[in-house]
Amino acid sequence: QVQLAESGGGLMQAGGSLRLSCAASGRTVSNRALGWFRRAPGKEREFVGAISWQSTSTDYTDSVKGRFTISRDNAQNTVYLQMNNLKPEDTAVYYCAAAPIFAGRSRSALDYNIWGQGTQVTVSS
Repeated sequence: QVQLAESGGGLMQAGGSLRLSCAASGRTVSNRALGWFRRAPGKEREFVGAISWQSTSTDYTDSVKGRFTISRDNAQNTVYLQMNNLKPEDTAVYYCAAAPIFAGRSRSALDYNIWGQGTQVTVSS
């Protein structure tokens, strides 16, 4: 059984950078698409970005394009979210998620069946 654990969150000033990590344990996630979602206070959970299980494609929501980058290290069974030029509106709890084996990447949370507990990112102005 796969478990996901996010880390790397914290408090950052606007314009700064953070790198979130999501480490998988139990089984490999090299055959799973991986996504990042976030939930800001008082808002619905929203898609941030995703990477295909083949690592050949990524997708990002418009508000983070050019600032956030997803990568994965299958040897470490870990996916990363590099966040640059952070803005106060990026403040949220960030979650990583894994899709079913060999499923495509998706923007819908319903297409992911394994979730981490989340890590808080707070960006001050």
